[in-house]
Amino acid sequence: MAKELLQLYFTLIAFSAILVSQAWAFTDQNDVMALENLYASLNKPPQLKGWRTGGGDPCQESWTGVFCSGSSLRDLKLQGLNLSGYLGTQLHNLYSLKHLDLSYNYLQGEIPYGLPPNATRINLACNKLNQNIPYSLSTLKVLRYLNLSHNSLYGPIGNVFIAMKNLKEMDLSFNYFTGDLPTSIGSLTNLSRLFLQNNQFTGSVIYLADLPLTDLNIQSNHFSGVIPAHFQSIQNLWIDGNEFMGGNYPPWNFPETKNVTVGKNFSDQPTTESSATDKSLNPEAFGHVKKRRLGPGGIACIVVATTLAVTCAATAVIFVKRPHVFPVIRTRDFSLLALKASPKFLPVKAPSTLDPNHITSTCRTTCFAEKFKAPESAKIYTVAELQSATSSFSEENILGEGSLGCVYKAEFPDGQISAVKYIRMASLSLQEEEQFSDVLCNASRLRHPNIVTLVGYCIEHGQHLLVYEYIKNVTLHDVLHNEEHKSLPWITRINIALGVAAALDYLHSCFSPPITHGNIKASNVLLDEELKPRLCDCGTAILRSLTSNSDKLKASEIVIDDIGYTAPEIGEGADDTKSDVYAFGVLLLELLTGRKAFDSSRPSEEQSLVKWASCRLHDNASLELMVDPGINITTVSPKALSQFADVVSLCIQPEMLFRPPMSEIVVSLASLLQKFTFANSSPLDGAEDTFDTFFDVTDSSLRGSSSHHYSARNC
Repeated sequence: MAKELLQLYFTLIAFSAILVSQAWAFTDQNDVMALENLYASLNKPPQLKGWRTGGGDPCQESWTGVFCSGSSLRDLKLQGLNLSGYLGTQLHNLYSLKHLDLSYNYLQGEIPYGLPPNATRINLACNKLNQNIPYSLSTLKVLRYLNLSHNSLYGPIGNVFIAMKNLKEMDLSFNYFTGDLPTSIGSLTNLSRLFLQNNQFTGSVIYLADLPLTDLNIQSNHFSGVIPAHFQSIQNLWIDGNEFMGGNYPPWNFPETKNVTVGKNFSDQPTTESSATDKSLNPEAFGHVKKRRLGPGGIACIVVATTLAVTCAATAVIFVKRPHVFPVIRTRDFSLLALKASPKFLPVKAPSTLDPNHITSTCRTTCFAEKFKAPESAKIYTVAELQSATSSFSEENILGEGSLGCVYKAEFPDGQISAVKYIRMASLSLQEEEQFSDVLCNASRLRHPNIVTLVGYCIEHGQHLLVYEYIKNVTLHDVLHNEEHKSLPWITRINIALGVAAALDYLHSCFSPPITHGNIKASNVLLDEELKPRLCDCGTAILRSLTSNSDKLKASEIVIDDIGYTAPEIGEGADDTKSDVYAFGVLLLELLTGRKAFDSSRPSEEQSLVKWASCRLHDNASLELMVDPGINITTVSPKALSQFADVVSLCIQPEMLFRPPMSEIVVSLASLLQKFTFANSSPLDGAEDTFDTFFDVTDSSLRGSSSHHYSARNC
């Protein structure tokens, strides 16, 4: 008996030791969830040894490419593994990650709006990524190295480089970027190496004039105007293949040690590498090549190489002048540097890329190769599954009713809870079915921390149902206008405003053509348990015209209640994104005053919130009287209140051309939040910049708040 008790005793000790060791060794759960999401988005590739979904310990189990410090993920290096799929939606949860390398793969889709907030190096080069650079890039305050070269990114670059003072190297070469350089590129005061070659940039390069550059390559673009004299001080410079003023370059006297190409016909080959492709792949690819005296054989090689270069340039010109600027199919051209840097990583086949001029048709081809083929990121449900999960769409399961129909709570056998929007469509023509397909395809692509995710749909037997993730708390309308809810503090209201603004900026800036919401109102802003805003019904307002007559009647009644959000130009074929800005301005007024957008119970001169508030926004005394009594006015400085009123005033301008883009509104609100947070927190050492301090959030105890979730994470 004593022997058995002793054996049991040691067994318990061993079991306890295992539990304790696991408790201490387990990887941070935020990291685990992010990696599981990435693994699923990459189609669970077998080359990622050890990776799995449904639990695991990446750090303890040494998952492929995962490098940890203690229980936190520090580096994720998956370059050259022939990975396909997407980048997932949880990268912003990798709070401790410093180095992200997914270069030399077949990744497609857009760059996620949420990126690792404390990363110092990000390399996504040599993939099939499309869309544009997410605006949230500006929140990566400690980023030092960024490589997005050799992808299919396109369109004008917005002001995504604001306050990125630590960035030292950036490579955007071999993409399809157009338009002028953003003004914020001039704020990269520590940038030493910049590569923009082989794009279609236009305009001036004046914003590069004062940067401390040692390497600059802007070859093969459409830059024009004058060349800044400061370019004389750049050690390695490539500027040919542009349209600078007069066709002649200044009579500069470059020292012999400098590497400069200024000829318009690619007459000189740079003697150093002209791309910032990650040095970790091959350190030798980045050393300066020593100059040697060339013999006859070397001269012959140069002549042949020059001839080939001229031929390629002429071919490029022919393609550029074709009606479609962006080719539909492009070979996997990684340039000589990429081949030198890591030949073993280059896949064999040459995948095609999307034509940004035909996003809608391409999306339909991708998502609906057959009629209503499922988008890769959305699940197909059957009517029977949804009927069972919603108890046959019983009234007890109704979560709410909108302009497109009722929303039901659905509980599935595996425990998953979702929200099902039942859209009662009229009999649709083939063209209308295609319109619904386009809306569904676009909605399935939306991945943003402040947008409710579409997880699936059902179109069986002529039904049209959309399945969304379930947010189980309340709407902003409930919190602001129902007395049973506690009043929101000022800081929370700014957080909510910033989250909604970031979601709208994502819709307006990260897609071509922009996705408009079309139905911004407080009841479409869900608040989760942490009061983080989640915008719903994104991009589906266009379906109103396709609903049944009875639902159209209900929708018209709802629209009457929402008239306070309607911009003056509605119905005139105006820019819908500007109408979104107007409605967002009304939402800001609701947050400020606690009043409804339109309240028929008030006197006639006070029913329209915009009309009542417009004349009071710029009078300090009247402004303070407008503030919701639930806000402790002593916590808000008059200056902060005035700055908030300025944002509101710009958004609700009667002339839509005077309303700013959402990207500028995000900057204004982020600055306002930063100042308020710093003013109401204990002072720091003073050694750190207050702006950087606010955004540099690594403490896991802060990750739940919506303010830090936005500012530290996320495009």
